[in-house]
Amino acid sequence: MPELPEVETVANGVHERVHGQRIERVWTSGKPQTFKSPESEIEAVLTGARIERVKRVGKTIVMTVEPQGEFLIHLGMTGRLLVSAPEVSLPPHTHAVLSLSGGNELRFVDARWFGRLSVRTGGVYDGPGAEPLTISEDDFVKMFKGRKLAIKAALLNQSLLHGVGNIYADESLFRAGIRPRRQAGRLTRDELLRLRKALIEVLKHAIKLGGSSVSDYVDADGVRGFFQLEHMVYGRAGESCKVCGTPLKKIVVGGRTTVYCPVCQR
Repeated sequence: MPELPEVETVANGVHERVHGQRIERVWTSGKPQTFKSPESEIEAVLTGARIERVKRVGKTIVMTVEPQGEFLIHLGMTGRLLVSAPEVSLPPHTHAVLSLSGGNELRFVDARWFGRLSVRTGGVYDGPGAEPLTISEDDFVKMFKGRKLAIKAALLNQSLLHGVGNIYADESLFRAGIRPRRQAGRLTRDELLRLRKALIEVLKHAIKLGGSSVSDYVDADGVRGFFQLEHMVYGRAGESCKVCGTPLKKIVVGGRTTVYCPVCQR
């Protein structure tokens, strides 16, 4: 599933290509599992609207449109948001097409139908948890105080910290030198600050490299990311640690496959 860096990359790429344009027509596929809002409502809110901003909130892409409204796109496991010329054939499993005044189309494609599309006409969507790239040191430490669940599971809890998934939880814990099964509430302030620093650095670097393409993820132009080439632990179970040479271990934490170094992480 695309995580914060991948969603940020897609949102930024789409914004660069579509902001300021009007949505002239809206087509939807009629596959009800894709739509959290009625398709007729999505068409009514978006048709004729001007795209002001496309941004990321957690793992959700939020398109702000004028005169009033937001189009929320969750990519799910395999969703793609692509800007294409209309003469380019529609990919299989295309569920929505926005025809834009600039001549291109914005297409939502999702082979596995786990992605979700909806619109809002009141308020501003700000996600379920805190933003990991901007959270303060004190708020980060306070977030985990007294929590008995494993720190890996806490990082994946979207109501606490939105946007972090399996890849970047593993990578951040490795860089912070913290074992994933350690109880979140028992980490010291210094350890949590080290984790916050590692998390921000990993996420920003992954965004710079266009995210991690370990499955179907591509950006708004259909281009794969490069951060997977720099993974230290994720997807490398049984291989040698790039720092100490020890074989990396695979365990399950919070129902998610987790890889760590038994020497570098304590």
